[in-house]
Amino acid sequence: MRIGILTGGGDVPGLNPCIRSITLTADDLGWEVTGFRRGWQGFLEIDPDDSASIANGSLPLTREGVRGIDRMGGTILHTSRTDPRTVEGGDRTGQVLKVLDALGIDAMVTLGGDGTLRFSAHLAAQGVPVISVPKTMDNDVFGTDYCIGFSTAVSRSVEAINALRTTIESHERIGVIELFGRRSGETALLAGFLAQVDRTIIAEAPADLDVLLPLLAEDKASNPANYAVCVISEGASIAGRKEDDADLSRSATQRDDRGIGQQLGREIEERLGSGTVIQELAYLMRAGEPDAMDRMVGFAFGGLAVQLLQRGEKARMVTLSDGNYAHVPIDTLLHGTKSVDVTGLYDRSTYRAKLMRVEGMPMFLY
Repeated sequence: MRIGILTGGGDVPGLNPCIRSITLTADDLGWEVTGFRRGWQGFLEIDPDDSASIANGSLPLTREGVRGIDRMGGTILHTSRTDPRTVEGGDRTGQVLKVLDALGIDAMVTLGGDGTLRFSAHLAAQGVPVISVPKTMDNDVFGTDYCIGFSTAVSRSVEAINALRTTIESHERIGVIELFGRRSGETALLAGFLAQVDRTIIAEAPADLDVLLPLLAEDKASNPANYAVCVISEGASIAGRKEDDADLSRSATQRDDRGIGQQLGREIEERLGSGTVIQELAYLMRAGEPDAMDRMVGFAFGGLAVQLLQRGEKARMVTLSDGNYAHVPIDTLLHGTKSVDVTGLYDRSTYRAKLMRVEGMPMFLY
């Protein structure tokens, strides 16, 4: 049995522990493992008749070769956001199938977010045995409670928010800290709650400045240190302003306008007359080694993926559901969207997280 592994989409801490787990579990079974570089893009760059391109786009993964990678952030396989169906020149699914056949790959384990796993489901529909592993620091893959990278992103954010308090307080300003989260505000919600910031703006609930700004002014005035802190999701919006979905889908460097954190900061300065500290945490949220949670889930997801293949399962996505490891059909993520339960977890009127329910909820996953 020869299995292939790839990582696609944005890098997150926890991918390397998962790669190591897959490799070791497969090695215990006597299986061979091939890693594909640069996600699905790597497949498009491989010429099966050219050994040099094969060596450039793939590498054998061995027990010795993955030693110690669990302590590293990012992904040793590197990554891309390529979907072979939407590249210039048309659908390249056939090229992916050709490479798999030429290299003798019997099954694929794919680690990615929504985009990577959508193509994984497409490939499974073509008859390729595929097990997908959800990863994204936004934690927004439908069908699982948890995605690799979420815990570390929250931990990094809380550390940064609390560190920034020293500057915000020293200058007696209002801090606006923007976190990644284009479609889901879960990372901002949890980080804001754990850091106990004054207000948190999430992607699912537009901010009414006539309500929010007076609250921030009161937060600052009532604080003996005369400062306030607000966390805002990258994908948040200001009520009454039309958002450009096409612009939001672009990376931060490709957008035409200021980020939402900069927009809010400008409104605070103009309407409240208060100085601000504006900070986009951006890639720092996904930088560095994984925390204990993402190492644990990475190891567990990787082991489960191989176990499923061992017993003949295919076209499945590994998941965490109510605190238990499980798996669902690989196309589950196509049938819904995952976002913050605003009614249960967020108070729109105060822009704060709320704990409406605790009993019976799984640890950490709210």
